[in-house]
Amino acid sequence: MSRIERETNETKIELEVRPGSGAQEVSTGDGFLDHMLVTLARYAGLELAVTATGDLRHHLVEDVAITLGLALAHEVPEGADRYGWALVPMDEALVQAAVDVGGRAFYVGRLPSSLYEHFLQSFAINLGATLHVEVIRGRDRHHMVEAAVKATGLALRQALQEGDRVFSTKGSVALRQDSPSGGEPIHSDVEEG
Repeated sequence: MSRIERETNETKIELEVRPGSGAQEVSTGDGFLDHMLVTLARYAGLELAVTATGDLRHHLVEDVAITLGLALAHEVPEGADRYGWALVPMDEALVQAAVDVGGRAFYVGRLPSSLYEHFLQSFAINLGATLHVEVIRGRDRHHMVEAAVKATGLALRQALQEGDRVFSTKGSVALRQDSPSGGEPIHSDVEEG
């Protein structure tokens, strides 16, 4: 389980996440954000606990996405299947998402809500994932955003599954960095493709 407490002059967030049953305890004071976090966790198969407060809605949504991405990055299995994709219909809306959790942070997408487009971008970048989201059709903003979150969750569920091989022509890249305090070197394996 990864636990992060993040506090700025604008927001205060306590968050725990791990792969699991999809159980959630979410309280941000923003009903739609709570709904999207519960939805993302349920479809991704994550246990999630979030308590957050913020001065402005934009700051709250952005900082929760950053914190969730940072925490979930620690939960990516070394032998993750890496890639996932999903196509989700929700009434008149149809949205597809594709994700690569291999350590290459990038986001491409266009949602009818700049706030939730920014949420997905902040989440993907801090997770170290490439995330593509495409609204194929839709009229209702709520349905398009919710279908995007569901598709992202389902894609993550696939990508985070423990696999038996590294999906990369490069194998894994070993990174070594000396710590600023002169202590022991930091070692990390990052898959690249």
